[in-house]
Amino acid sequence: MFLQIDKMKKTFKKIIIFIITWEAKIILKKYHPKIIAITGSVGKTSTKDAIFTVLSKFKTVRKSEKSFNSEIGLPLTILGSPNGWDDPFIWVENIFHGLYIIVRNINYPEYLVLEIGVGKPGDIKKNVAPWLKPDVVIVTRFPDKPVHVEFFASVDKIIEEKSALVYALKKDGILILNHDDEKVYSLHHKFNYKTISYGIGENSTYHAIYPTYLYTNRNNIKIPNGISFKLEHDGNTFPVMLPNILGMHNIGQACAALACACELGCDLLDSIKAIGEYITPPGRLSLLEGINNSIIIDDTYNSSPVATESAIEVLKDIEGKRKIAVLGDMLELGKFTEEEHRLVGQKIIGIADILIVLGPRAKFIAEEALEKGFIAKNVYLFDSSRTVAKFLEGIVVEGDIVLIKGSQGVRLERAVEAIMEHKELKKTLLCRQDKEWRNR
Repeated sequence: MFLQIDKMKKTFKKIIIFIITWEAKIILKKYHPKIIAITGSVGKTSTKDAIFTVLSKFKTVRKSEKSFNSEIGLPLTILGSPNGWDDPFIWVENIFHGLYIIVRNINYPEYLVLEIGVGKPGDIKKNVAPWLKPDVVIVTRFPDKPVHVEFFASVDKIIEEKSALVYALKKDGILILNHDDEKVYSLHHKFNYKTISYGIGENSTYHAIYPTYLYTNRNNIKIPNGISFKLEHDGNTFPVMLPNILGMHNIGQACAALACACELGCDLLDSIKAIGEYITPPGRLSLLEGINNSIIIDDTYNSSPVATESAIEVLKDIEGKRKIAVLGDMLELGKFTEEEHRLVGQKIIGIADILIVLGPRAKFIAEEALEKGFIAKNVYLFDSSRTVAKFLEGIVVEGDIVLIKGSQGVRLERAVEAIMEHKELKKTLLCRQDKEWRNR
């Protein structure tokens, strides 16, 4: 019985994907929007949102919502429709909405900013590249051990899959590459496109220099509340301010957005002013007020080795009476699982005063930290995010800085909710707050 239901659901999903993808293709041919496609293993969503922040000041723009990057999410973004999840009525409504856009003439966006992710082989090569023809392709970063690697034979295979998006670029398109990642920047040797680069590398087309944290005092604690840097481009230097942004890696996202806007003809000074309004999405190094005058660094949207390292660096930079690191499993690392979690255990030494880990993989973080001298009575292991939440409620005191980080599968946003001061704002401030996620 259950197998039959599961088979029916899969068949229904395939039919839905076929129909909405067909509609998406027709809509693109009819309205001819400029397409900006972003791929990579780290920073796709933040880069997408940064580009939207800037470009929307000049053009009508639509972006992928809630990290829509799947074979369903991409056509849904083009249609401007929500995810129907398991509700067939919403999917029928989406299909009719797509037909309406095809039949009638509407004010369709001038630009689409699309996040293109990879979960398994063929996601880009077979499902995206044959029909999506971007005007701009941005490649963010290729870590040595990216997420989803357990579904690929090697790291090179996942890089090959993501690089397939560049083959789909229009002949007169623009390729924008992260100059600071050798594997990403090496793509410029393989393709004969106009190529722009960004980063802290000296030869970047859009070159960031003098990155600095901006600080403020909260409850007598000095904390960073923004970043500033200078942008060198075309022989000129411009100051750039990113208030309310944590993590120096966000400079790359800002540079990518400025590069994209400028290359598309937007005024650079106006673009720099616009990027100052950029705010990271929920669960991505968001600074929240916690109970008992504590401070939360909410980085619970997802996790990977590179992202976890960046979060630990932020925890290091913040001054506090006591630092608590709550670290959950980093999923989909395959054969690199133990090694990467142990590396995190080494990096947390000397930064956190209390270490809390969640999940069977994260236990390697605790084991490595203990082996390297972390005080045993300050290390705690849990197997449920709800248990972590209750534990934190009992130990967080005034002046604590609490970093909470883990892959989406471990659901550590529940721990953030438990200790955030303004729970009435959870739907706005936290990730995965829609009904479908909260019921899981």
